[in-house]
Amino acid sequence: MKESRKLELKSTITNTFLKTVSAFSNYNSGKIIFGIDDNGKVVGLKNIEELCLDLENKINDNISPKPDFRFIKDSKKNIITLIVEEGMNKPYLYKGKAYKRNDTATVEVDNIELNRLTLSGLNQYYEELKSRNQNLEFKVLQKELQKKLTIKNFSEDVLKTLNLYDDKNGYNNAAELLADKNNFSGIDIAKFGENIDEISDRNLFINISIISQYQKTLEVFNRYYKYEQISGSERIEKELIPEKAFREVIANALIHRTWDVNSNIRILMFEDKLEVSSPGGLPTGISEKEYLNGQISQLRNPILANVFFRLKYIEMFGTGIKRINESYKDFAVKPNFEIFENSIKITLPIIATKLFLTTDEKIVMDIFKDGSILSSSEIVEMTGFKKDKLNRLLKKLVQKNYIEIIGNGRGTKYLKK
Repeated sequence: MKESRKLELKSTITNTFLKTVSAFSNYNSGKIIFGIDDNGKVVGLKNIEELCLDLENKINDNISPKPDFRFIKDSKKNIITLIVEEGMNKPYLYKGKAYKRNDTATVEVDNIELNRLTLSGLNQYYEELKSRNQNLEFKVLQKELQKKLTIKNFSEDVLKTLNLYDDKNGYNNAAELLADKNNFSGIDIAKFGENIDEISDRNLFINISIISQYQKTLEVFNRYYKYEQISGSERIEKELIPEKAFREVIANALIHRTWDVNSNIRILMFEDKLEVSSPGGLPTGISEKEYLNGQISQLRNPILANVFFRLKYIEMFGTGIKRINESYKDFAVKPNFEIFENSIKITLPIIATKLFLTTDEKIVMDIFKDGSILSSSEIVEMTGFKKDKLNRLLKKLVQKNYIEIIGNGRGTKYLKK
């Protein structure tokens, strides 16, 4: 038995367990087992009936509001399991502070996270809060609504229908994000050359409507990852990365990110891939498995998501990941999803058959003859490269679709496509 994000072990009873009660009440539930040490060894406790009453009194006297918990007593091992359920009336405070689990540790939340817990307890979203800026214009939104929904008369009633305005509070944060000008962060795009030290292009889209951010980002994407190929008398449009996948990634980044932090969505464009990092981890209540399977049931910004849905930037709520994967179904390379506590990174690899080669990659390719199948040891001998360097080069060439892998383990060999 080992400690985890949802399990804490205690050999004795001290008041420090109350911080973890706060953490489990605020986030995703959990268990605390008393009578087991950090190594998972059962040490047992005396008078577990009396100790349960003592634990209950400590929780009721020190955690506010009262959390939802229960005990399971094991008289044979003399251990107590305290099960704490995630509550609805957040934040749950111990000595005026809220806590969360960070892997196996319990830590105090910062002010931003405390505000999020408070909003969650009030069943509110950050985008619903009154905007500090009430002098807003919506020419970009108006144009898109007229184009996509044929709305001719853009008025205050339209903004009310979209939940962007009400008579009591005026415009909310979602409205400001959609306004022509705002005070929010945006999208930072960097196009790299042969390595990360060489930036060939830089675009920063901030303080403008997220609709404009979306559109301008697509323009940059098309500049570098789409091209025309002449076939006979026809010009055929080709993609280095499926535009359908990129549209989903950017739309999802804008509507699922946290907007209460001053951090940009970062897009890194390389010769062989594109990376998009979005501020904010998974919404509360969504597991990594549910996210990757496209089973998102809770939106972080439902007002923005509804507007993007109406404008046909997204097709259905919660299907973005499936659609991204679907865009790559006919290709050997696949998108990659990395989930961190405070961000999500999605990598879209190039699907083109021929890409830019570095000098070292050309050396490797030159030793392949048509139909030749070589092992890594044979390539090391022929090129003089060290094994670690060669493995990195081979991985890149596979990603760029120049060579393919045959076999596995010690029998792995490589074939030129």
